Amino acid sequence: MRIKKLFDAEYDIIFESLVKDIVRSVICLQLGTICIMKILIDADAFPNSLKEILLRAVLKRHIPTIFIANKKIAIPNIPHISMEVVAQGPDEADHRIAELCEPCDLVITADIPLADRIVSKGAVGLDPRGTIYDENNIKHLLAMRNLMEELRNNGEITGGPSAIGEKTVRAFADGLNKVLSKEC
Repeated sequence: MRIKKLFDAEYDIIFESLVKDIVRSVICLQLGTICIMKILIDADAFPNSLKEILLRAVLKRHIPTIFIANKKIAIPNIPHISMEVVAQGPDEADHRIAELCEPCDLVITADIPLADRIVSKGAVGLDPRGTIYDENNIKHLLAMRNLMEELRNNGEITGGPSAIGEKTVRAFADGLNKVLSKEC
């Protein structure tokens, strides 16, 4: 009898922890309905140096995750992680991500126009550099992106973002943790 009580107590603790983790990290309430978060990755330009951080978080929380790109990339063979290859062409992956995106989803992309599309659907975006895209900042970021594009097209600004370094990796990890820990 004592062993059964000990087993039941351990089982209850494990079960309670699992349920809390799932509820806190994967299921969010929005407009009175329940939706299950999935993560969609714009994988064409997703840095390999961030993949390990993302996969660790996904595995810990059992979040359905889809890498979307116009070429196959290496991902682990895990049931809730998949790869979708789209047709070659500009913005094909972006169109597919916008099509699959639902409220509560997280989309990882550096593409601000895509981020604007998914935020308008109720999702949240995360840049590989750690910037969180949401309804509070996306229009400002889109306007800034358009201005910078115009300046680059006129030759007034050259170059692009710096390489992914330790500080950027930390910023991405912090942003990912913040989004996944946040209750919707």
